Amino acid sequence: MAKKTTQQKTRKTKKRPRIVVSPRPAPPKRGGISTNSPVPFDIGLIQGLRVNRSAVEARAVELGTRRTFKVEAQVAAYLTAIRCIDLTTLAGDDTPGRVARLCAKALAPLEHETISSLGLEFLPITTAAICVYPAQVKTAVQCLGGRIPVASVATGFPAGQTFQKIKLAEIDLAIKAGATEIDVVISREKVLTGKWKSLYDEVVTYREVCGTRAKLKTILGVGNLETLTNVAAASAVAIMAGSDTIKTSTGFEPSNATLPGGLVMVRQIRRFMDLGVLNNRRVGFKPAGGIRTAKDSMLWLTLMLEELGSEWTKPDLFRIGASGLLTDIERQLRHLAYGRYSNAQYHPMA
Repeated sequence: MAKKTTQQKTRKTKKRPRIVVSPRPAPPKRGGISTNSPVPFDIGLIQGLRVNRSAVEARAVELGTRRTFKVEAQVAAYLTAIRCIDLTTLAGDDTPGRVARLCAKALAPLEHETISSLGLEFLPITTAAICVYPAQVKTAVQCLGGRIPVASVATGFPAGQTFQKIKLAEIDLAIKAGATEIDVVISREKVLTGKWKSLYDEVVTYREVCGTRAKLKTILGVGNLETLTNVAAASAVAIMAGSDTIKTSTGFEPSNATLPGGLVMVRQIRRFMDLGVLNNRRVGFKPAGGIRTAKDSMLWLTLMLEELGSEWTKPDLFRIGASGLLTDIERQLRHLAYGRYSNAQYHPMA
């Protein structure tokens, strides 16, 4: 019998790449969450900041062409995106029933048929969290039973145009209702008028109210900040003030999560990590607003991988604020499983 060639042996022993997916976020611990702390305000870290807009925009364009994902990598990347989603409903007509349905979707984001076809029954798949208005926190907490965190917007979301006492009370009430993550909005006028110390003091008060009861995610509202230099400076202030995560947008600005704005923000995270002023604490990042397609989510994952590294593709340090994104990811996974797309109407969100 003829001996097998080296090529034949190689073909026979070649193994299918193993799918590696970021772990599910740990269940929230009441009364003892690990959070960041403020560092002293340093105007020197803000003065002199300049952003080369054309260079940033060129880098953003490049990000969309740098990586391609083979089939196995696509499945892993889509699952990672799902597990980093803050599944969101922030509508004026939100009801307990809608929130309950969204919670059910967060706990079981994929159809069993799709999971089985892709051989993923061994993986517990959920979204990272649910994000709702303060009045809906109690309902979400009851529906989720502590299996994933509940995030609440606060401080007069989305504009932030209310009294400071009301902002602080809103944070406290949301936490008492069961939220373990608070998405606050900053006073954008302080950015536009260069009141950096006042902005720092504002975010520090939010940090103090959250304490170790809740993570603090600080929304910059980049679409209102006029320049990328302002985005960089606001990011620096929010980081110094003890934010656990800095977030692009509310979803209600003229423009929301854009790669140039996100790139400027994550480079401020990297800058502070390199400076070593955060006492080994790490700051997360959350793009939100207008992220609707699976392709969009892949661009943001690529940004995190290339600018901050694989640790920032896990839900502890990376979130995607979205409501419709999950539907498109479901359709893409179904296409990978069966070779055809399903109609979006078969993947209702709430």
